Amino acid sequence: MEFFDVFDVLGTIAFAISGALMAIKREMDVFGIFIVAFATALGGGILRDVFIGNTPVWWMGHFYVVHFISVSVLLAILFRNKIYFLTRSLFIFDTIGLAIFTISGVKIGVSANLDPAVSVILGIMTGCFGGVIRDILCNEIPIIFRKEIYALASLAGAVCFIILYSLNFDNNISYISTIALVVVIRVLAVKFMISLPTYTIKKK
Repeated sequence: MEFFDVFDVLGTIAFAISGALMAIKREMDVFGIFIVAFATALGGGILRDVFIGNTPVWWMGHFYVVHFISVSVLLAILFRNKIYFLTRSLFIFDTIGLAIFTISGVKIGVSANLDPAVSVILGIMTGCFGGVIRDILCNEIPIIFRKEIYALASLAGAVCFIILYSLNFDNNISYISTIALVVVIRVLAVKFMISLPTYTIKKK
């Protein structure tokens, strides 16, 4: 397993736990929990690979991630009563997954010699769309369509990674800096209730 694959596995585990916790919160059965966890962990990467014609998609050539997802889901189920702050735990794992998968998407775009703007879009897609699928399956409005800062955190992380990569910074510094930026933006946005404006149609 290469170093870059380690980051993908970490992101996959984080999103799998995020999906499992959301499904548990919605009182789904075991099958539902596994489906939501798999969709959350793999959905963004699948869309990314399909868009750039990278088939078979990444996880099919790295089937060990399925084992990591399965173990993560089992642990989330077994220790669900030990997680005292379910909402907070969901936020933490979701944010970590967002950061790592954003890097993953950008990295793949850059490696394919795509335009930097396209690579940024792939990063956002990889980071955000697993959560979109999770929320839809759990009958919730996807978080990126609400006023909470989410996609913008992914965008900031993607741009940060592109800049550091173009300046030939060490990969470890680029990874850590990008993850830190995404996490800080998400934490500050939630802590200080920073959000994008929303609009409604006034009834006459």
